[in-house]
Amino acid sequence: MIRSRYCLGLSSLLALFCAAPALAQDRWERDIAAFEASDRITPPPRGEIVFVGSSTIRNWDLAASFPEFKTINRGFGGSEMADSTRFVDRIVVPYSPRVVVVYAGDNDMMNTPSEEIAIQFERFVRAVHAKLPDTRILYIGIKPSLLRWAQVDRMRVVNDMIRKFCERDDRVGFVDTDQVMLGWDEKPRKELYVADGLHLTPLGYQILTALVRPYLLAAVALTPPPAVSSASR
Repeated sequence: MIRSRYCLGLSSLLALFCAAPALAQDRWERDIAAFEASDRITPPPRGEIVFVGSSTIRNWDLAASFPEFKTINRGFGGSEMADSTRFVDRIVVPYSPRVVVVYAGDNDMMNTPSEEIAIQFERFVRAVHAKLPDTRILYIGIKPSLLRWAQVDRMRVVNDMIRKFCERDDRVGFVDTDQVMLGWDEKPRKELYVADGLHLTPLGYQILTALVRPYLLAAVALTPPPAVSSASR
């Protein structure tokens, strides 16, 4: 009897562990499927600019911020860097973008080692370039915020690792959000954040837009719509 109870408990644990990856995958399946359903109804342009990442992307009014560009918003709030990496083939590759803008890693701060966040971004870049070798990728550095100010040193470590990785490839760029969002006291400017101390106000997005626009202007001018490899079809 003791042995059978042990075996039952072990089987339950194994089932739980085996189900964990599926549960993690399913967490965002509804969001990703909604993007795909929208694409079937109104196919978005190919060869333009895709924004991916967490709620900082999802909440960004790209049409108002970048009227001179054709943009596609594929942000899903609460997501981490690994989530954008896992869904590259569904939220990036189908659009054959000439530029991908990434903001992810903010939500990783409490649970993911710094090195792992940087590694996941590197995997994202390699996954994109495996099928779209000419696509340029811009990583927006993790912003300082009131809510996560205690994690600012870790954010800066992650940003520094990702910046160094970007410097090794002309197709990858890094935008620093750190100092421009700090006030005279070297702490986050309260007027840039909504009541939760994390998400941005319209003024915060104005700053983000001003940081990103020069890169997009240069990238679009220099980069034709990328050819899609046979592996991505």
